[in-house]
Amino acid sequence: MSETANQPQFALQRVFVKDASLETPAGAKAFTQPWQPEINLEMNTRTTTLDEKHYEVVLTLTVTAKNADETAFLVEVQQAGIFLIAGIEGPELHHTLGAFCPNLLFPYAREAVDNFVTKASFPPLMLAPVNFDALYAQQMQQSAEQPATEETH
Repeated sequence: MSETANQPQFALQRVFVKDASLETPAGAKAFTQPWQPEINLEMNTRTTTLDEKHYEVVLTLTVTAKNADETAFLVEVQQAGIFLIAGIEGPELHHTLGAFCPNLLFPYAREAVDNFVTKASFPPLMLAPVNFDALYAQQMQQSAEQPATEETH
């Protein structure tokens, strides 16, 4: 029994949309022009500690579609999850919260974005998969370089 108590535990306990919005600033004009959009995707994550074993991770996707230099639509989805994490600490916990959890939330957020876009009468928008491990590694590298840059100025 004591061996299993020390084993790392990880479980996704709940997935939910925390916030979502859709704007179509061009209105009906967006549908009167040939559809050749420029799609911009911005992503952000944040983590909140709920208690010693539970964490809320929120993945925010902001998608802007410009057509003929006008914003056709703007969709923002905050996809959240409650994760049970025990027996994982330090850098492994940070990596789990910063890369693994957002990776699990992304398909839900991508589906929510697509649902909003199609309900607004635009063509379906299936966002490409994202390598959260690579993004996390890049962010860690930038964080490591930041203090060195600030000290030299």
